[in-house]
Amino acid sequence: MKLLAPASSLVLLFTALTLPARAAEAGATHGWHADTLGEAIAYMLLFAAIGIMAAIAGYKIFDKCTPGDLHKEILENKNVAAAIVAAAVILGVCIIVAAAMVG
Repeated sequence: MKLLAPASSLVLLFTALTLPARAAEAGATHGWHADTLGEAIAYMLLFAAIGIMAAIAGYKIFDKCTPGDLHKEILENKNVAAAIVAAAVILGVCIIVAAAMVG
């Protein structure tokens, strides 16, 4: 729930920064390419927020799908192998988000 407030703030910031550019191009089709510095910063913040939320969700879902408590195993038992697996899951989700941004 704590992540929803920053995400909604980013959406509002994105809308405020891109609204003048959108009004000028009323008839033109527009993709995800930024026309102004404000749009570029807004897109960067938006994708960063989505990427961080997706990485956290991927880790939590993986933790629920595996037996035991991965978080406890890493922090309390100092299990390096579990930490490597968790890092691989997070990196995998981040690669998927990056590919979605580029494509």
